[in-house]
Amino acid sequence: MRPGETAGVMLHPVEILAASLMVAKWAGETVLSALNRREIRRHAGALPPALAGVMDATTYAKAVDYSLARNAFTRLEDGFGLLLLAAVVFSGVLPWSHSAWSALAGAGHWSEAAWLVLVGVALALPGLPLDWWSTFRLEARFGFNKSSPALWLADKLKGGAVAVVLGFPILWLVLALVGWTGRWWWVWGGASVLVFQLLMLVLYPKLILPLFNTLTPLPEGELRTALLALAERAGFRARTIEVMDGSKRSGHSNAFFTGFGRFRRIVLFDTLIAQLDAEELGAVLAHEIGHYKCGHVPKLLAVSAGFTVAGFGVIAWLALSPGFLAGFGFGPAAGVAPALLLFALLGGLATFWLSPLLNGLSRRHEYEADAFARAAVGSAAPLVGALRKLSEKNLTNLTPHPWYSTFHYSHPTLLERERALTAPQG
Repeated sequence: MRPGETAGVMLHPVEILAASLMVAKWAGETVLSALNRREIRRHAGALPPALAGVMDATTYAKAVDYSLARNAFTRLEDGFGLLLLAAVVFSGVLPWSHSAWSALAGAGHWSEAAWLVLVGVALALPGLPLDWWSTFRLEARFGFNKSSPALWLADKLKGGAVAVVLGFPILWLVLALVGWTGRWWWVWGGASVLVFQLLMLVLYPKLILPLFNTLTPLPEGELRTALLALAERAGFRARTIEVMDGSKRSGHSNAFFTGFGRFRRIVLFDTLIAQLDAEELGAVLAHEIGHYKCGHVPKLLAVSAGFTVAGFGVIAWLALSPGFLAGFGFGPAAGVAPALLLFALLGGLATFWLSPLLNGLSRRHEYEADAFARAAVGSAAPLVGALRKLSEKNLTNLTPHPWYSTFHYSHPTLLERERALTAPQG
């Protein structure tokens, strides 16, 4: 038996720790899901008085059914993912595949990077049936899915190809830095990933997003003139506002801000334009501009930088820790690649408990962007109207349990946003 094992128990101490983290996350998610499901059913008969008028009775009943269906599916998806993770981590398939690949492809940074990419692709495949079911059964049942099997398959193939094309070079660079820079490789590795993230902010809307969606400038007309004038008044000079054909995949609507500096752009879903009037669209545009004017992009990049560098520091420490790689079946000379993979697989079990902090920061940014939009358009009414319409069209869960939203919602609930928007100004 290995150190720390007892008769009939074939787990190394680090495996016991990993198993404990898995059980803790599963238990936490189970409790949160049960609380949320109970809260949805508690309000299933009628909307809370503060939200009266957001949806009619028929639509609200459909929203309740959709929320409960998504809740059940998420529990199934999470449970499957946890079982898959346990099977991969504890079965010995990872060290076996590493040894087999090394014997076949030889040693070297490119070989290690290729192994990581291959494992990533292999781990993505088992989840495809669930993704298909979510799209063509669950979302279709509630009228949201607009995609076709051919488009869904094309998206998966293109998404996988993009992940490989982008992932392999950055993985190769990180692994090469171990040999080039010695014990401080993790600092340089973290810095390289941060540069890559900044580059993606610029390249994503230009090179990657067009592979999946068509972006077109908002056509000339009263709406374009009004929105550009609003952007100018709000201090955001934009040459154009782009419209994305989100309707070819889903009935859900959205808007987002991407890039920075001269590369910044605001994108509106075509479904959003179809659902809101000009005044409400102006409020949504002002909200997105608010994210830019309040400096949310650099703030989030700073948080990401901190987590990235800290994560690489942990990986470097784990790679040198006696027994860590051995505890999962890897040999003493396995190198950094297995530590990188294990951190990627297991890190979420620990960072899950940090979700309230990260979501709290995101929600704070949403409140700030809402306040900016209210000031930009001169009233809270247009944004409140837009949020109410979007909640109705997207069958939003209007009554999530507070603990569930704390762990899972990056945006405040509709009621929370309305209260903040309509509160007296101090």
